[in-house]
Amino acid sequence: MHPGFRPSPPPRVLAAPLHALRDAAPALLAYLAVRGTSLLLLTVWAHRQQHGVWPILATQWDADWYLGIADHGYARELGTAYSANNLAFFPLYPVLVKAVAAVTPGTLASTGLALAVIASFVAAWGVFAVGDRLHGRRVGTLLTVLWAALPVGLVQWMGYTESLFTALAAWSLYAVLTGRLLTAAWLAALAGLTRPTGIAVAAAVTVAALLALRRRFRLRTLAAAALAPLGWCGYVGWVGLRVGRWDGYFAVQRLWRNELDGGRETLRLMRRLLVYEANPGLFLVMVTLTLIASVVLFGLSVWDRQPVPLLVFTAVLLAIVLGSGGVYFPRARFLLPAFPLLLPVALHLSHASPRYRTLALTAAVTGSAYCGAYMALVYPGAP
Repeated sequence: MHPGFRPSPPPRVLAAPLHALRDAAPALLAYLAVRGTSLLLLTVWAHRQQHGVWPILATQWDADWYLGIADHGYARELGTAYSANNLAFFPLYPVLVKAVAAVTPGTLASTGLALAVIASFVAAWGVFAVGDRLHGRRVGTLLTVLWAALPVGLVQWMGYTESLFTALAAWSLYAVLTGRLLTAAWLAALAGLTRPTGIAVAAAVTVAALLALRRRFRLRTLAAAALAPLGWCGYVGWVGLRVGRWDGYFAVQRLWRNELDGGRETLRLMRRLLVYEANPGLFLVMVTLTLIASVVLFGLSVWDRQPVPLLVFTAVLLAIVLGSGGVYFPRARFLLPAFPLLLPVALHLSHASPRYRTLALTAAVTGSAYCGAYMALVYPGAP
């Protein structure tokens, strides 16, 4: 090499993402450590029970539904029993699984799990970015660790859509916080193609765009407000056309015994589990405590005056999860993308003593690992 040679700096288009990735590296390594600890405990526990880890992570429960969609497509009729209808599952994840599996040597199952794991790191980066933007790197890192250490955090490394959805939601909210509303809207539209709760991301972006329009009218801002809900509305409309009735998607949800009732069924089940049930089981108690804690954390988020888009996102997500009269056991999983609810805890820990912070995080990681393994190996139902 010529002694006077100097390597050219990276193009500006790459410099910013590389710098951001370097800032997020400690948070991503911490995320890997938390999820790796959980996976290690699951593996040891499963080995002692002579149970394979692969089916748990890649091919059971909702993962099986998504793999079926990727392999055979969607049902063409409404049907008469929820077990025969896959139209309740949104399309982005199975479409990605099918597309990537077509050009890689892996099976649909291995591709689906790989996509979920990759998406989990993108999500963790987005969670860090939001926390860092609002309160600095320490809070961003703590927020990432807390999100990784949620009781149902194992789902982040399963063939489910929670990681992909959280990645899209986190980066959409980050784009809102940095004033890039059109980017946020595109990501919100993709989130709306990923999970039913994608409407929460769309609501956050649309509200942010409407508030921006009050300050200054711009066509790009108006376009963002209109674009954000198109993914969710598009899939709901397509299901209606496919089954030949305007309320087709909501009819599918009723087959799954899932419709909004204002929270009456949620409160009834909470009271039964906490007051009347003699032995409700660890997993359902954990789900119930997660729901209660989420409401408390939302109140603290309002008290802390979080940015409006974050409050709108978590408020709509909570309203959907708590207001549903459907199945109870996956409610904690449904709230996994609601990472802004953890900001008050991350802020508190950032000001705590190192000893207290270490003890709190160790307890959270240990509890998450145990709850994840218990959920997968002891609880008889789906996560």
